[in-house]
This record gives sequence, structure tokens and C-alpha cells, in this order.
Amino acid sequence: MTPVDRRTLIGAALAAPLLPAVAHAASAPAFPEPAFSVKLWPGEAPGLKDPALKDEVIERSKDPAIRDRAMVKVRTPRMDVFPAKNPNGAAVLITPGGGYQRVVIDKEGYELAAWLAERGVTAFVCFYRLPGQGWENPRTVSLADAQRAMRLIRHRAAEWKIDPKRVAALGYSAGGHVCGDLATRHAEKVYAPVDDADTLDAKPIVAAPIYPAIAMDPFLTREAAAGTYASSGTGWQVLDAQVSKDTPPCFLCHAEDDATLPVEFTVRLRAALKAAGVPVETHLFEEGGHGFGLRFTLGKPVAAWPDLFMAFAKRHGW
Repeated sequence: MTPVDRRTLIGAALAAPLLPAVAHAASAPAFPEPAFSVKLWPGEAPGLKDPALKDEVIERSKDPAIRDRAMVKVRTPRMDVFPAKNPNGAAVLITPGGGYQRVVIDKEGYELAAWLAERGVTAFVCFYRLPGQGWENPRTVSLADAQRAMRLIRHRAAEWKIDPKRVAALGYSAGGHVCGDLATRHAEKVYAPVDDADTLDAKPIVAAPIYPAIAMDPFLTREAAAGTYASSGTGWQVLDAQVSKDTPPCFLCHAEDDATLPVEFTVRLRAALKAAGVPVETHLFEEGGHGFGLRFTLGKPVAAWPDLFMAFAKRHGW
């Protein structure tokens, strides 16, 4: 049997429109790239305390046929836009993971965005500010960017051929916390309005925190990340405590063998959603580990998660 390497796994998981056939590794590879970018804030983002902070991207992959970039410093929060090939009016705001130390670009951003765009959904990959990089109000800085992104999408919906009522949110890991924070605190005032977009609702029609962090606090330092994930006592809000009847329907997905963020986080969040009477669909897969996105799902039941999410979202008006 021919061994299957990472390149083959990624190609099969994402399909031909996203990455080239690995048999032609000698040729220049094509990768998913956005059509354009949109800054979230006019001028500087609010609350900048470190004027030396600059946007910085690193490449983590050692294989030229695979991209695995991460934005490790974020001064200019933005959305990278993947317009739908044949728009059906639906849109999704994607908040990639990265432990609140970085924002993963390809594995949890562009790859899913391109997959959705092929299926009629306009996708926005959000590069949100990181709370440990010297911003005022670090507990709400990422949420402020997510709220602002949702409002901008709705404000320019006609231009981008989007139904403003059909904007979902989806995030992974720490970005799953951003997504869950947006779903539960969409109406909380965490920044001063700057223009007409800020009069609009930031509530997603549905939310999908994928293998989410339950709180922000473990991610502010590497030392904290190695410790216990607190459910109270640290002063940081946790997702299950924030759920209310005004939380939108949620799609939850986690792997039982996740060694980074325990599956109990998703179980806790599900229990809170059920208690509040919020529609929720939960998928706990035997295998998948942490950070599977799309590229690490081939041959595993967890490969079904994107289609399951789309079916759930459509049932709830997406």
C-alpha cells in the first residue's frame, strides 16, 4: 500500500478547488487566497497602548506544498473576504484559533472560507486583536473586533450580495471562545460607536464554537495555559456562565481525544444552552485531536462536521 503523507491528506480533505494535486509538487502550488481585505476600524483600532506594535505573520510549515501561516502580532484588525462563487445570500464570520497568542491563517481560516465560498456562502476571516499585546480593556478587545466585524458585514451587505439577517459566526479553539463570546455577549457595549455601522445588531443567526476554549484567561500566558482551566474565580468570563435565552442557536463540535482543550468544555456549554432553552446540536467524535480544521479530518468520522454545520445552520434560517 502506498503511504499517505500530509500533502495527500490535505488535498483529499479540502478537494481540488482549494489545493493542487500533490502529484505535481514540482509545480508552483496554488493556495486559497481572499479576494480583498477590509479594515475593521477607521484609522487606528481603539485602545492602542504600544505604538511599536506592528502586524506580523510567520510561516510555520516546513513543506513548500503546505501553508501554515499565523499572524502573531495584530495591530490592524481586519476581515479577509472570500466572496461566494454563486452567492445564496448566506455569510459567515470565521474567527480562527491560536491560543490568543496568534491568529491561524490557513488551517483554520482560508481553507474553510474557500470551502464555503464554493458552496454559495461568502466568508469573512477575522484577524482579531490579541489581548496580551498591550491594548486597553484586554478582556473585551477580541470581542469588540468580532462585534464590529458583524456590524460591518451587515452594513455592506448589499454591496457583498449578502442577506444581513443570514450572517453566522464560526470559530475554532481560542477563536471558538471569540465566537462564543460574540454569541453570548453580542449586545454588550464594549466599544464606543464610530460610525453608522455601529447602530446595527451584532448577533449572529447561528454560532458554531468548534473545539472551543471556555474562557480567555488560560491563553494570556504560556504558564497559565499549562495549568487548570478555571470555571470561576479568576475574574474572566466563561462561556457557559454567559449563556442566556438571547444566545443564538449553536452548533458544537469536539473530538474526544483532544489533548489541548478537554471535550468537557463543549459538554458544559451544551448544558448551559439546554438550560437556557437555546437550540443546540452537539457532535462529539472519537478521533480528531485538537486543531483538526479541515485538513486533518480525512478518513475520520470528524470529516463530516462542515456538512453537519451547514445542515444545522440552514434549518435555523441561515
